[in-house]
Amino acid sequence: MRVAIAGVGNCASSFIQGIYYYKKKGTVDVSGLMHEDIGGYKPWDIEIVAAWDIDARKVGKDVSEAIFAPPNCTAVFEPDVPHMGVKVRMGKVLDGFAPHMKEYPPERTFVLADEKEDELEDVVAVLKETQADVLINYVPVGAEQAARFYAEACLRAGVSFINAMPTFIVSDPEWAKKFEEAGIPVVGDDIKSQVGATIVHRVLTQLFVDRGVKLDRTYQLNFGGNTDFLNMLARERLKTKKISKTEAVTSLLPYDLGWENVHIGPSDWVPWLNDRKIAYIRMEGRLFGDVPMYIELKLDVEDSPNSAGSMIDAVRCAKLARDRGVAGPLYSISAYTMKHPPIQYPDWQAKKMVEEFIRGERER
Repeated sequence: MRVAIAGVGNCASSFIQGIYYYKKKGTVDVSGLMHEDIGGYKPWDIEIVAAWDIDARKVGKDVSEAIFAPPNCTAVFEPDVPHMGVKVRMGKVLDGFAPHMKEYPPERTFVLADEKEDELEDVVAVLKETQADVLINYVPVGAEQAARFYAEACLRAGVSFINAMPTFIVSDPEWAKKFEEAGIPVVGDDIKSQVGATIVHRVLTQLFVDRGVKLDRTYQLNFGGNTDFLNMLARERLKTKKISKTEAVTSLLPYDLGWENVHIGPSDWVPWLNDRKIAYIRMEGRLFGDVPMYIELKLDVEDSPNSAGSMIDAVRCAKLARDRGVAGPLYSISAYTMKHPPIQYPDWQAKKMVEEFIRGERER
């Protein structure tokens, strides 16, 4: 599986570390994988063939070095990532660099590289030359133009697009139709971590529904210390992120909570947390006889490995779909690994659909 990456940040670092971690450890008695084998593909069958970023400390470096360069701050669980012979290219900046990021120390923020940016035809040429199967979009939240730039490059190059960010592309009927007509399988939008705030909130919401408890009000407050949370201090960049996270939860309810009764989204940046993410969730409901009940919980996770645990499955399913000649949005793996898929399904159903897809019993 030949994979290209747009945005060599913490998520890319965890994803790439994972390839070599499981290559060394294997999959027996090792945690962290939702599927050890997908259509014959193991995690270590992934090869990184191209990468783009806009940070001066990453552009021009081998991917194996760039994933550990500032401002990346995620856990290093596999330090022995070999030299790949793949240099990080200068990406198209567009709206990928928020103005407020200039106000923070360089070790905590992006440092824009003074290099010639790759244009659309350059990205398309690289994807074709490297024979990439899949491109993962990891550009920052709010980089709507940049996300669509790489999606368009994939469309022209015949490469599958996996959208880890909350720009609505795979879940947009117009974009979905373009990829389907081009014969390209795609996955998106907005990666849903293995055991992150969204999936925990969804599972509890489904529990309320299944057990006949009326949910009246809920909130989810998230904060962390990586550049993702720093970037999201600019609230104008959060429109699609907030929609994505909110709909991931409310889509499970057979009734409307009302906008004032649900608040889900990033709330602050705490630098010393680095890649740790903390989420506080509160749910208020009514039991038998309309007697009130409440759930409050705190989730504390390393954010980027949590994301990579889902991405490792999304990539393999995209490749399996390519092998089978499937085109357009992959509904099963999108529902299982993404917050804003083209079609929302309860997580138990999405898991069942993925298993059926892997066995060849479901087209997509």
